[in-house]
Amino acid sequence: MAAVCQVTGAVPNFGHSISHSHRRNKRRFDPNIQKKRYWVPSLRRNVTLTLSTKGIKRIDVRGIDAVVADLLAKGVKL
Repeated sequence: MAAVCQVTGAVPNFGHSISHSHRRNKRRFDPNIQKKRYWVPSLRRNVTLTLSTKGIKRIDVRGIDAVVADLLAKGVKL
């Protein structure tokens, strides 16, 4: 599963882990990706989305219907 949020578009970032002696090693900062299932009244069915925690909060604020309408306008298959 790709670590990409369908709502916010969050993707992994890259950087360094730095030891006590200040040696640097490459590492990857993954977003906190969750699979969530929502009932969408406008579609009259359940939709499973791959979301970051920020995407889940955005759905809580705006509502699932508004977020799904934006995704469908972008052309994302649900």
